[in-house]
Amino acid sequence: MRPGLRRRLEGGQATLELALCLPVLMLALLLVVQVGLVVRDQVRAVHAAREAAREAAVSADPSRAEAAAQGSSDLDGSRLTVSISGRGAAGSRVTATVTYRASTDVPLVGMLLPDPVLHAEATMRVEG
Repeated sequence: MRPGLRRRLEGGQATLELALCLPVLMLALLLVVQVGLVVRDQVRAVHAAREAAREAAVSADPSRAEAAAQGSSDLDGSRLTVSISGRGAAGSRVTATVTYRASTDVPLVGMLLPDPVLHAEATMRVEG
């Protein structure tokens, strides 16, 4: 076989290998983006739990704590659940628990993964 012909055939093989690997690489990249978005939502859920606990520490009204959690972050309020427990007299501890169902809406990857349920909890001392 002539050297020039062999080089052209090998060049076509490299192009074919790239064409076969490119969809797998794109899917992996989209998966990394989706994981990053879920991690971002987890950080926001932790922040919402802190805000709810802070509000529950100064107010006995649980609706104010829920409003503080929803207003503190860009989380979708219809996917967010806030519960307050343990509030007693001044000096006791109050715990706010936030549950958030994060959406997986990155193209291609979102259809393959279920929506993860994220949990965050914060505890603060009740103020007088």
